[in-house]
Amino acid sequence: MTMTPFSTLTPDLILDAMSSVGILGDGRLLALNSYENRVYQVGVEDQAPVVAKFYRPGRWSEAQILEEHAFSLELAEEEIPVVAPLALAGRTLQHYQGFHFAVFPRRGGRIPELDQSGRLEWIGRFLGRIHAIGAQTTFQHRPAIDIRSFGEEPADWLMANNFIPADILPAYRSVVEQALEGARSCYQRAGNVASLRLHGDCHLSNMLWTDDGPHFVDFDDSRTGPAVQDLWMLLSGSHAEMSLQLGELLEGYECFYDFNPAELHLVEALRTLRLIHYSAWLAKRWDDPAFPMTFTWFNTQQYWQDRILELREQVALMQEPPLSAAGGNR
Repeated sequence: MTMTPFSTLTPDLILDAMSSVGILGDGRLLALNSYENRVYQVGVEDQAPVVAKFYRPGRWSEAQILEEHAFSLELAEEEIPVVAPLALAGRTLQHYQGFHFAVFPRRGGRIPELDQSGRLEWIGRFLGRIHAIGAQTTFQHRPAIDIRSFGEEPADWLMANNFIPADILPAYRSVVEQALEGARSCYQRAGNVASLRLHGDCHLSNMLWTDDGPHFVDFDDSRTGPAVQDLWMLLSGSHAEMSLQLGELLEGYECFYDFNPAELHLVEALRTLRLIHYSAWLAKRWDDPAFPMTFTWFNTQQYWQDRILELREQVALMQEPPLSAAGGNR
């Protein structure tokens, strides 16, 4: 029988792993919402619970995970509200029975409601500070967000591994080629934009809000890329609505880091690349039992037909004028 990545990650193993780094669990385990990795809130005897994150085997090298940790710690040292891993016995990355894992303090909060006045500007201030630090040096081991890794490679993998139904494969191949060409054109219009260390997956579920404001979690997808990658996923609605939201976000952002407006040419290109990459991400994880149980709509005829329509819409959007920041310091 083929072993899936987390087949051996039992409650006993989790508690034994915690014990190996001096944390005595009291038996209370609560699985948290994560599919790429396995994340648990662990009750601790006579102490506050902690969060244990077990990394998907084979996804990141040890050097790549340590770069993620170092970036989070660098931000935390500058009093930016990120949830950084705990150093236990002098290490943030632990090993037990074939698993890499890290332990984090538990931080509560709720998903931000961005329609509340001033919240986007508040978030923008912290993103500006994150990017100001992210630009100070480069990742040596973690990859970049680019057309090759987020578009060409995942599309080629999907088509080579027979995930696209044969009767719509020609249509999918055609629209992907158009979408990737559209993305290349967007990058050409943007010109030579700077790359920096990013959160990389800065959507609302990776940001928690308390009365003290936002804090950022899960730097697992931290990569090198253009600054706008950490901004566009916070925008929604019509073109006019997103322009207003962007203006408010940049009002705070540019207090700490200059934003290059040429990067706005990349918004729809990055969205297109994310859509292609997401389908391949699901497909590559399909042998993990958690995925078929959770993403029941994936890999059906309707799913792939919808992806074709979605990419056609993106082809058209990439030909339209980019967003402009309404208001803000533009």
